[in-house]
Amino acid sequence: MMKTKLQQLHSNPKQIFLIDGFGALASAFSLGIVLVIFENHFGMPRNVLYILAAVACLFAIYSFSCALRMPKKWQPFLKAIALANFIYCCATLFLLFYFYQHLTVLGITYFVLEIMVILILIKIEFYLANKT
Repeated sequence: MMKTKLQQLHSNPKQIFLIDGFGALASAFSLGIVLVIFENHFGMPRNVLYILAAVACLFAIYSFSCALRMPKKWQPFLKAIALANFIYCCATLFLLFYFYQHLTVLGITYFVLEIMVILILIKIEFYLANKT
């Protein structure tokens, strides 16, 4: 079943860019609105949340623009967003450790789950981009 889904995504790569874009929008909304409103319940400083949300918005714009213009050689574009997502995860992990004393259990849980979801997406993106 998983192989079938991956084959579907490879034959229609626009879908993976759309998945990435909507995921980035969901992160931007969570970080820039929900976590900001409930900052005391998560512990991450508001200015950091806004920066992470802005980065997620940039990633969404990139992914949606790739889905719209869908270049014939789409693999390098998918590798680029996968690499950007990986760097985002590393930065988020750094922030998790840097602000650890301020974060609540809910905050730590949110960021660990976000990193885990993005890492799964990265694995799929690199798999699809490297599949011939």
